[in-house]
Amino acid sequence: MKFLSLKKGESGKFITRYDIRYLTEDNKEKNYEIISRDKNIKDFDSLHNRKPDSVVLIIYNEEMDKILLNREYRMAVGEWVYNFPAGLIDEGETPYEAAERELKEETGLTLCAVDDFIGESYSAVGFSNEKNVCVVGRAKGEFALSDSSFEEIEPGWYTKEEVRELLKEYKFAARTQGYCYAWSRSQ
Repeated sequence: MKFLSLKKGESGKFITRYDIRYLTEDNKEKNYEIISRDKNIKDFDSLHNRKPDSVVLIIYNEEMDKILLNREYRMAVGEWVYNFPAGLIDEGETPYEAAERELKEETGLTLCAVDDFIGESYSAVGFSNEKNVCVVGRAKGEFALSDSSFEEIEPGWYTKEEVRELLKEYKFAARTQGYCYAWSRSQ
């Protein structure tokens, strides 16, 4: 494929639409629509050479026998979905600082250990260049309602057996579903 041009479209508070024109291997011109967190993409290089936009939190309890999942009402699909806590990295924040803040905001819990940072990944590679970093760690404390009236979140700790049952009956975000399936089947 050969990149030809990029045109900025409508811009909202959180995302901006772009049209990417390119030539296919058989020399046909195509247009590909994407959305981005970046409001200032100018060329091919700035399309993909970007810092992570968000953190995804893969969090266990201190005993490491339960995983944290949010049951959250997601307006884009109009229903409740199980997902890992996640959120945008604010300007000047490190992924670690964003992880601490987002965990507290969405669940009331305190991040007590970070065991790993999984390298950058894309949230929805089919239509967005949003990048995130997965933070794997442990948390403690008591659950509290989200501090934002824009989020309807019910956090909870789940055992492997409970996760296996949830996977049979409820909707999940794809990344969360894949990870939880593998974790719930591990020894």
